[in-house]
Amino acid sequence: MTENHTTVEPLIPGDGVDPDAPAMPGRPQRGDVLELQIESLAYGGEGVARLGDGGYVVFVAGAITGDRVRAVVHKRKRSYAHARTLEVLEPGPERIAPVADHPGVPWQVLPYERQLEIKRAQVDEALRRIGRLEGFELEEIVPAVQPWRYRNKLEYSFGEDERGGLVCGFHAPAGGNRVLAMSDCMLATEVGNLARELALAWCREQGLAAWERGRGRGAGVEAERRQRTGPGPDGRARLRNLVVREGRRTDRLQIRIVTTEGELDAGELAGHLSAELGERLSGVLWTRSRSLAETTAGGDTELVWGEAELPERLGDLDLRISAEAFFQTNTEMAELLYGVAGEFAALEGWERVYDLYSGIGTIALSLASRAGELWGIELVPEAVADAIAGARRNEISNAHFFAGDTRLALRELVERAGRPDVVVVDPPRAGLSKKVVHRIIEASPKRIVYVSCNPTTLAPNAAELVEAGWELRRVRPVDMFPQTHHIECVALLERPAA
Repeated sequence: MTENHTTVEPLIPGDGVDPDAPAMPGRPQRGDVLELQIESLAYGGEGVARLGDGGYVVFVAGAITGDRVRAVVHKRKRSYAHARTLEVLEPGPERIAPVADHPGVPWQVLPYERQLEIKRAQVDEALRRIGRLEGFELEEIVPAVQPWRYRNKLEYSFGEDERGGLVCGFHAPAGGNRVLAMSDCMLATEVGNLARELALAWCREQGLAAWERGRGRGAGVEAERRQRTGPGPDGRARLRNLVVREGRRTDRLQIRIVTTEGELDAGELAGHLSAELGERLSGVLWTRSRSLAETTAGGDTELVWGEAELPERLGDLDLRISAEAFFQTNTEMAELLYGVAGEFAALEGWERVYDLYSGIGTIALSLASRAGELWGIELVPEAVADAIAGARRNEISNAHFFAGDTRLALRELVERAGRPDVVVVDPPRAGLSKKVVHRIIEASPKRIVYVSCNPTTLAPNAAELVEAGWELRRVRPVDMFPQTHHIECVALLERPAA
């Protein structure tokens, strides 16, 4: 690693800061506006500033090392606070001009090569400091194929501008609840942007309104739920989200509108989109949600027009993706990521492979031709159905998938199929629970390939496995999400030869 200006702060927001420390005199309050000098970057992408002789820590969104900023505190604890940048008073030496007016790309003000260096360093820091791991090979980070317009799925929110007009964009960063309007989402392709603009224009023509986030005035939770998730005064549904998903290899679009309960002429919306997008449009779906949470998951979803599944290709695989099924949001980099997983698995054609958290089976199906047999466990039944259908569609007979909670199902699978030679895991950001780690230890595979989207949860999981007898051999970061702090990596753990 070369010498550079940016320091990688050995802190996760809140980590290493004693929540029970005595209250510091003059600590900031929520809403206070501060002038701060940014000393370093924390994992998670926030700048780090310190106040007073006691070093009260303020994590600052929208700031990088060397910046002097004016920032407003939006959350505070006894010994640290979170703030968001209002103005950069003096830019740091590495700050460059932003390309996009977009709240979801905070690292665009860093040169891309610096982003890569910082991400690799933060993987190393997490493994060594949190996991106390040594002796592994940290390989060079795999750079993104495209630094912009790389996402195959965008979840937009509906909201209102200052004049009450309907907008469709993203929430303001770091504690902001307002939805920001945008003319061009630089993470989406041009046709993905067009789809958003067409849907927004139709909703405006219909006079539809956005739902009211966090404004319920009911006497209790159920009263608030009825008030906020029911229809507007005119009986029509209120708009929550627009989900635009794109088959990057098939040039097809799936569009899903998420609303409250109420009336909506979804068929007319689908007709409008079909007329403008033509054969590129794969399907239009409508989800009615009664959740108070800011989520597109759950609710009642119906197919309004076209196909319920989005056709896509990943390498040699022919896939069909259900509306709520998980699929890596950067198709081009997913192919490289799974290539790394296959390289680390080092299959010779006879091995029994387990794929835990298998989703729609993309990793498993990509490995199947090199394995003796392959078993996938996934909690979401719809994703399991997609995986089974994918195996049939691609004429893969040695891959088997079933629905279950890995904590409970892994022991049963070992009894049914036999001990695995290789285990591949691709867990959510929270990583593996201790019980799942213990189940993997019980299964006793020779090799574990861990695909991680969060090095701070990979580190303690890897440490537990190392303590149980595996060795952490190699870790290769992969940049799936340029212009953001998010880091994906693949780790290889092996049992030493007897």
